[in-house]
Amino acid sequence: MEIVVLDGHSVNPGDLSWKELEEAGNLTVYDRTTTEEVLQRAGNADAILTNKVVITGEIMEKLPRLKYIGVLATGYNVVDTAAAAQRGIIVTNVPAYSTDSVVQMTLAHILNMTNRVAEYADKNRKGRWSASPDFCYWDAPLNELAGKTLGIVGLGNIGHKVAVLGRMLGMDVFAYTSKSSASLPDGIQKTTLTGLLGISDILTLHCPLTPDTHEMINKDTLKRMKRGALLINTGRGALVNEAAVAEALTEGQLGGYGADVMLNEPPAADNPLLSAPNAYITPHIAWATTEARKRLIHIAAANLKAFIQGSPVNVVSL
Repeated sequence: MEIVVLDGHSVNPGDLSWKELEEAGNLTVYDRTTTEEVLQRAGNADAILTNKVVITGEIMEKLPRLKYIGVLATGYNVVDTAAAAQRGIIVTNVPAYSTDSVVQMTLAHILNMTNRVAEYADKNRKGRWSASPDFCYWDAPLNELAGKTLGIVGLGNIGHKVAVLGRMLGMDVFAYTSKSSASLPDGIQKTTLTGLLGISDILTLHCPLTPDTHEMINKDTLKRMKRGALLINTGRGALVNEAAVAEALTEGQLGGYGADVMLNEPPAADNPLLSAPNAYITPHIAWATTEARKRLIHIAAANLKAFIQGSPVNVVSL
């Protein structure tokens, strides 16, 4: 079997092994592939694996040997799954490999904005503490998380773990979720989105991107939030209207925005969030811990081997 990884660099820039995929067939790995290069590189492929390279129905038509597409991620919108199903091409994804890592990044953004660790470390490198007349200093109010209200949009694997951690930190946890109140863990209360906006000191987004959730955080919903509240987005960039969030930060309606995702990645240099006050943007790395990437490759290889054996798993194209 001829196997081609189109854009392996983000998953494995050289610190991990492709051995498990090599066991499945003749493997060729490209660090990056442009749209124009796909047909040339995948022309003889029986199976291709992609992270962000888009595979359209038109491309599939020109790859007569193609039988399998493995998405090296949980989200699979980069593949036209309907077209794949019509052509009998199996498409798989890798679910739940990065749950713990994304939860960790969510908490990191919350603690960064409440404890300002990076900010003070930077100031002290520049001599701020050394010049202080006192044994300590702070330039902004310091607040405990205990007793604050944590609002969570979406209670899937990630949202659920964030909720549990919030409770462990002494926070009151409310959620906007399709799950019934009876099925929620102890100490987590269900509410409406409007209710969540009004009570949350920290609002964190863990829902899928759908037509209903697209830009669910916008100029109107931001006005309904508590003034000075913190907003976290480790879900999808398009869950928020970026211009509205930047404006809310500038006006002080939002106390801070911690995000690991943007609408366009990489973002344009003039994106207003990159220069907005109290905006803390990480470069879509919540998923990219060494442990999570190892799991990703392992599951991707297992998906392909299961397909070869005639019992495909994690199929998203049926």
